[in-house]
Amino acid sequence: MILWERFDQNEWFVLAMLVLSYAAVIALPKRLPRSILILGLIWGFASSTLLDFTIGGGLMDFYRVNDSNRYELTDLFVYLIFASFGYLFVYFYEWFQIDRRTFVFYVLVWSALGMGVEWIAEWTGMTVYQHGYKFEYNFVVFLVVQTITGLYYAYLRRSSLFITDP
Repeated sequence: MILWERFDQNEWFVLAMLVLSYAAVIALPKRLPRSILILGLIWGFASSTLLDFTIGGGLMDFYRVNDSNRYELTDLFVYLIFASFGYLFVYFYEWFQIDRRTFVFYVLVWSALGMGVEWIAEWTGMTVYQHGYKFEYNFVVFLVVQTITGLYYAYLRRSSLFITDP
């Protein structure tokens, strides 16, 4: 892993997103148990890392993040941004009291937000698509990941596995 190839607008975008996303996590009133906070962060980090190492870099190499196909320190920061998004998805799921009737709409809204962030990421040069991959394909990725996240959280809420803080 290298620090970065050159420090330019895409690194500034990553740093700004990192600060803004964690400021939101810290500033929002605590609505969820600490265990769900940790689970949301881990899931966001793990899902983004898994996808990046399969379609992004390793196996398929459909896009490059930041300035190089080599891993940079700012790539780790990108995974940390997705970690905060994993928690925020669950946080607002609870805030808006998402149920079966509103679940599809909620996932669609988050997928649209994700596409907006991806558009900015492409514009700043953070993400460069290659080998025939197109920006629009991200929508399907968002739909799948967020559907899995929402269904898993709904399962946790219904089961005895939903642990509350003392």
